Amino acid sequence: MKVCGVDLKGNEAIVSLVSLADGLFHLPDCRTRRLTLADTSAKGLKSFQSTFAKLVEDYKIDAVIIRQRQSKGKFAGSAIGFKLEAAIELIEGLQVVVFSPTDIKESLRRNLLAVPFSDTGLKQFQETAFTTAYAWLMKNEYASQESDE
Repeated sequence: MKVCGVDLKGNEAIVSLVSLADGLFHLPDCRTRRLTLADTSAKGLKSFQSTFAKLVEDYKIDAVIIRQRQSKGKFAGSAIGFKLEAAIELIEGLQVVVFSPTDIKESLRRNLLAVPFSDTGLKQFQETAFTTAYAWLMKNEYASQESDE
């Protein structure tokens, strides 16, 4: 299964592709590390949405895993971030999962990363997107194994 982890920061969607096959992880090369919303108008959002949809189509991504942000408080997500999330969620035919930080921590606690992040070849700013995708894949993988037994 190939997924795209997404971390929304300001007017950017930071992405990291992760695939899991036969218990092995692979980090496919991707033409972009982040997608930026240049204009918050409807036209800008549609452009962002079509660019993201093209990325999903080109790399044959099975699911998009978005790291959930707080809706209020000190670390609340911005209005633009919520627009980006909605634009991604409304892409037709795309499985989108909003994964909470609590669930991410729980999954990472049970399934530690086998290699240090610095050895993955990804940029430091992609770490949150990568860990979101990795944690969801691990949770999904072990949940399906438990249901098989």
